Amino acid sequence: MKRVSLADVANDLKVSKTLVSLVLNQKGDQHGISKQTQARVLAKAEELNYFPNQMARGLRMGKSGTIGLIVADIANPFYATIARKIEDETNKAGYNLIICSSDEKDEKELRLLKMLRDRQVDGLIVSSTLQRPNALADLKRLGYPIVLIDRAIPRLDVPAVLVDNYQGAFNLTKHLIDLGHKRIGHLSLSPVHISTLRDRLKGYKDALKAAGIKHQSSWILNIPFDDVRGTVEKELPAMIGGKKGVTALFTANNNIAVSALEVIRNMGLNIPHDMAFCSFDDIDLFRLMDPPITACAQPREEIAIESVKLLKDLIKKVGNGEAASADNLVLSTTLRLRPSTLNGNQ
Repeated sequence: MKRVSLADVANDLKVSKTLVSLVLNQKGDQHGISKQTQARVLAKAEELNYFPNQMARGLRMGKSGTIGLIVADIANPFYATIARKIEDETNKAGYNLIICSSDEKDEKELRLLKMLRDRQVDGLIVSSTLQRPNALADLKRLGYPIVLIDRAIPRLDVPAVLVDNYQGAFNLTKHLIDLGHKRIGHLSLSPVHISTLRDRLKGYKDALKAAGIKHQSSWILNIPFDDVRGTVEKELPAMIGGKKGVTALFTANNNIAVSALEVIRNMGLNIPHDMAFCSFDDIDLFRLMDPPITACAQPREEIAIESVKLLKDLIKKVGNGEAASADNLVLSTTLRLRPSTLNGNQ
């Protein structure tokens, strides 16, 4: 069925497209169009089921009233909470939000960036998986306001809202060490170039080093993003089994944690008596588990609020031709101690 156009409405009424456009954009009064004519235009538009082409309107007006958000995986509770709050904040500011998942794949993120560019979004909030910032740098040069969240990208001169992943991981690992653990495993995620994962791994290693514990390569497992469950099922038993197995486990995010907890249960091990367990990124499920899981909580709503605030300011400055700063805002984490790490093993 052919989409009804502005010209169709104008032709039916035998008036100009300009007049119809002014009425539909609520500018009839200021251009002296009578109330009767305005009522006729609105009634005809409703009768014909006309709705404006927002992309064309955005091109004419120089803005689309739309923000683009790219995260790794919208199904992950961490990103879902952030996306929900960003949607609330952008709606308050008069914007619609397009939410996309990159699945930690460079090629998919590049396609999403092109799609959002073609839709003339007014700005972008991105948790990027890209190792090289070329595509985002090109968008910045074209005048697209960009704010990074969660992950930093070296050499990309845009503002970012980040979390102190290093200190959070250091604190979690030190907590396990203080309980008496000396063999502490770390389950991380690939791609390993992502700043959050890199910083968490460094925090883990530095906490061991500060305690005089030399980490073993067998204590660290890098898990591919697209096969978390299968890899954990295959590799984790060797890490935690036997006399030289780890006595405590620190997972880099909540998705890994859920798979690891299932494997530990299937092995017949008891947390915390057989081994201690903790995770970066607290989710509601951790409070409800038996035992509840110790976790490093990130300020998810604050990430969302601050990123929208930064983007709104950036959109305004870019629109006015003003220079914009590219400073990073680094937020603190909170260590939430629960029974999963109560009993230390030597």
